[in-house]
Amino acid sequence: WDLVCDSQSLTSVAKFVFMAGMMVGGILGGHLSDRFGRRFMLRWCYLQVAIVGTCAALAPTFLVYCSLRFLSGIAAMNLITNTIMLIAEWATHRFQAMGITLGMCTSGIAFMTLAGLAFAIRDWHILQLVVSVPHFVIFLTSSWLLESARWLIINNKPEEGLKELRKAAHRSGMKNARDTLTLEILQSTMKKELEAAQKKKPPCELLHMPNICKRISLLSFTRFANFMAYFGLNLNVQHLGNNVFLLQTLFGAVILLANCVVPWALKYMKHRASQMLLMFLLAICLLAIVLVLQEVQMLREVLATLGLGASSLANTLAFAHGNEVIPTIIRARAMRINATFANTAGALAPLMIILSVYSPPLPWIIYGVFPFISGFAFLLLPETRNKPLLDTIQDEKNERKDSREPKQEGPSMKVTQF
Repeated sequence: WDLVCDSQSLTSVAKFVFMAGMMVGGILGGHLSDRFGRRFMLRWCYLQVAIVGTCAALAPTFLVYCSLRFLSGIAAMNLITNTIMLIAEWATHRFQAMGITLGMCTSGIAFMTLAGLAFAIRDWHILQLVVSVPHFVIFLTSSWLLESARWLIINNKPEEGLKELRKAAHRSGMKNARDTLTLEILQSTMKKELEAAQKKKPPCELLHMPNICKRISLLSFTRFANFMAYFGLNLNVQHLGNNVFLLQTLFGAVILLANCVVPWALKYMKHRASQMLLMFLLAICLLAIVLVLQEVQMLREVLATLGLGASSLANTLAFAHGNEVIPTIIRARAMRINATFANTAGALAPLMIILSVYSPPLPWIIYGVFPFISGFAFLLLPETRNKPLLDTIQDEKNERKDSREPKQEGPSMKVTQF
């Protein structure tokens, strides 16, 4: 559509529209998924991405194209969240972290695949079709997916939940699943979850928990800062190097590597200190890009790749840390607030590059300052490594009480190396 000269800034607007769709999808997705189920929403989003993406390749005007991209963004966000929820709700506790990590690793593979496709297919209409049409096949084959048994049981559908559990047991090779899994056993096992689901919490409940509000605010700010930098790098590849295909491939590789490092980092590194260092590293890389001349393309690409790797690793660690500092009873609500701030940053990130008309370094300074400031915010959050998960508000109060009280150890409690 001749988006050059005075119309060049409209390319950033197109990116903003897609990210705004992801923001709206993040807000609506949780409510729709809780009401209609994870499997239904996941399949619906597969179909929506397929239809809207195919139509976008044939869009006659820029306005129609942006409208379709907005709808695609809504579906894309729900694809991610419902996939992660199904993995988390079906996997056993032993394999849950591994399943989510593997799910997040696919984003790195997708980056590299997209770079290869874009290098081979230079016509964007055909590229859009190649990326969108396979979703029709995925939609048809996704009928074998099972609905979350946990969601069915909590929503007073125990018979349907039992049916899905028996299907899962049969696929896993368990014999006599019909005799082993009964409605009585299921209800007794899920008694705690059912009682918690019956207690409806008012939306304003968080206002009466100042310490929880502080933690949610800090987590939301750090996610906002990280996503601002992440999408600032991700959506402005053409400003960082001449070979956008190579840079996109490097981004995918470093994201894949970062997600592979996550299990080790969670086990051996302090969560608060590691996130702080990663955010400072991200800020240094972004601010260093401002000082490097455009002619030194290789150094700019190295800095961008290193920064994106730090951002990706910090984001996954923040996801785990956020789950640990918020009690289970309000965790879903808190994570929804955090996701809203993260998606808002993702929507604003492509618009920041428009400021380069007034000053070329200005967008990169903004991208770098946010993670630098947010690095200090982790000092105000508690360290959670090797500590039990908080389940109730009382657990959080007990944690604060224990941290304030000095530990008085008598001689009989002291254990020496000898």
